[in-house]
Amino acid sequence: MATKTVQLLLTENVDNLGIVGDVVSVKLGFARNYLLPRELATTPSEEKLASLAEKRAEAEKEQANLFENRRGMISKMEGIELTLARSCNDVGHLYGSVTQQDVANALGEAGFTVKAREVRLPFTIKRIDDFDVLVKFSTELEATIKLHVEPDRTIEEDDREEMEFDNEGELIVRSPEEKKKAKEAEAARAAAEQAEGENTPAQDAQNAPDEG
Repeated sequence: MATKTVQLLLTENVDNLGIVGDVVSVKLGFARNYLLPRELATTPSEEKLASLAEKRAEAEKEQANLFENRRGMISKMEGIELTLARSCNDVGHLYGSVTQQDVANALGEAGFTVKAREVRLPFTIKRIDDFDVLVKFSTELEATIKLHVEPDRTIEEDDREEMEFDNEGELIVRSPEEKKKAKEAEAARAAAEQAEGENTPAQDAQNAPDEG
């Protein structure tokens, strides 16, 4: 069944939808349950459009100023590093997770006004590590920051080395036999790399042209 939609004239700015004076197409339920009861929109007409002209001009000016402010903020934000200390177990798995609001709050403390929904986490952060986090105001205004999630206490490095995570940030739990095989494979790989490095000088000497 096709979703019913309705066209409305915005009488106020609505985040992620439009500014006053825009005619937008929205789902009927969203119109009935949110926009119309809050007097954020009305049925469009030429008379109503004309009556909102001055208010729309002011809104456009505010949007232009906001864009410039955000562009300056993005240029300063790009590449900054934030550190959050979190409780975790002995292998660095967090008791809970780092949320968009956590990052937004940390950015606020650093002098950047960012809403939680403007923080784009790559996945649910539930471990101690370093992460690239996207802050996106619009398709034209975005920056990538570095987030360091650190333990709020000292944990053993030997335990940290045992951690392995999948692409979604989930801890991979291996059996003792799997861990043994992984260590053997790593040792074999390291030995092969070392042997290759030792052979390189001899190969270079063998391939060098004779002098005289």
